[in-house]
Amino acid sequence: MLKKKPETAVQGEQIEQVPVAELHPFEDHPFKVLDDEAMLKTVESMARFGVLNPLIVRPRAEGGYEIISGHRRQHAAQLAGMKTLPVIVRQLDDDQAILQMVESNLQREIIRPSERAFAYKMKMEVLKHQGARTDLTLSQVGEKLWSVTQVGAAAQESERQVHRYIRLTHLIPELLELVDQKKISFNPAVELSYLTADEQRDFLQAMEDSKHPPSLSQAQHIKRLSRAGECSYDAILDVMKNAQLDRLTLKNEAIRKYFPRSYTPRQMEETILKLLEQWQRKRQRSQER
Repeated sequence: MLKKKPETAVQGEQIEQVPVAELHPFEDHPFKVLDDEAMLKTVESMARFGVLNPLIVRPRAEGGYEIISGHRRQHAAQLAGMKTLPVIVRQLDDDQAILQMVESNLQREIIRPSERAFAYKMKMEVLKHQGARTDLTLSQVGEKLWSVTQVGAAAQESERQVHRYIRLTHLIPELLELVDQKKISFNPAVELSYLTADEQRDFLQAMEDSKHPPSLSQAQHIKRLSRAGECSYDAILDVMKNAQLDRLTLKNEAIRKYFPRSYTPRQMEETILKLLEQWQRKRQRSQER
């Protein structure tokens, strides 16, 4: 009878059992671990079937291991009362670890805008660093453009969209959380990211007082006020109260037939904007030919 070989992942890599207490989160990683419905399902699955996919980790100088991929699985294992987890240990430097952490987590089915924003930024910084090391003649502007192109190509995003996501990292945490909760749409959020931190806090108060989220045109108007040095709380509130500012109105009955019944007005708006962006990119490509 043939002896069963140890389970392996990539050639030469063995799966080891490591105590859960020795696994530590990746420093400053942008991906949130929430005790939501998906986490409960993961806990139930682990309790029944164990961990089907090993975590990717690297050794820490101070002892234990740093998680590259598998933060949600580690948290679920703690909730399920598991003592050990299967891991693949890789020897990675900081740049390699960041790239693998970002790439593995971007494969998740649900990714919040804030997670994507900081992941793109972290990856771009590493690529800029690597570009500077491998091509010392590359200017800072050249490094940035090259790294944005690389990030966009890997994520199948346009360079413009990568820039727009990274702009979200300039939002104060309270506003960014509203973007994640879909209480502020992506496009207005990008415009608001150009405000100073104090102006963003004034906007947050004005949004609460006006009792509605900003439209794209309102956010653009507030951005112009900021550039002109006229972005006070009162000025923002005036804009927010003018709900009809440069707004194109689409009647619900005219577009409802194109969407599933479960779609909310906000989901319909976001879908329309995404389709318009795709249409714009196609027009730009055809004009460049």
